[in-house]
Amino acid sequence: MDAAKKQDMPPPGGYKKIPFARVPAKVYFTGWQMLGTYAAVTTVGLYIYYLNAKMIKREEIEMRSAENVIFPVLIAERDREFLKQLRRNRDEEAKLMANVPGWEVGTWYGEPIYKTLPKDKLVSPSFQEFYAHTDWKALAKRAHIKLWS
Repeated sequence: MDAAKKQDMPPPGGYKKIPFARVPAKVYFTGWQMLGTYAAVTTVGLYIYYLNAKMIKREEIEMRSAENVIFPVLIAERDREFLKQLRRNRDEEAKLMANVPGWEVGTWYGEPIYKTLPKDKLVSPSFQEFYAHTDWKALAKRAHIKLWS
C-alpha cells in the first residue's frame, strides 16, 4: 500500500509570535526613595555610633582615673612584698648558717660586703640572690617574665 505522503506543515493560522520584546523588572522603589532610605539609615547609624563613642570615652576616662588612683597602692604593695622577701631571705640565711662559727647575717664572715656604703643603705640584691631561698618554680616563672619584659 502506497499511502500518500504527507508533509509536516504549520498549523492553520501559523505559529504563535516569538516574544522577544524587553520585559522590564517590577519597580518597588524609585531612585529618590532609595536615596532617602540610604540617607535615613546612615543618619541613624551615625547617631548611634556617636552615642556609643561618647559612652566608651566616658568609660575610658573613668578607668584611667581608677588606674591613677590605685597605682600608688599597687606600688606600695609591691615594695612591701619586696621587703618581706628580703626579710625571709635574711631569716633563711641565719637559719642555714647558724652552725658556721663567725658568720653574721649580711656579711662575709664578719666583714661588710659593701664597705663604702652606710649601714642603713639598702642595696637591691641581684635576681638570683633575691630568689635564692624560694622554690624553683617561682624563680623560673619570674625569670621567664623578666626575660620578656
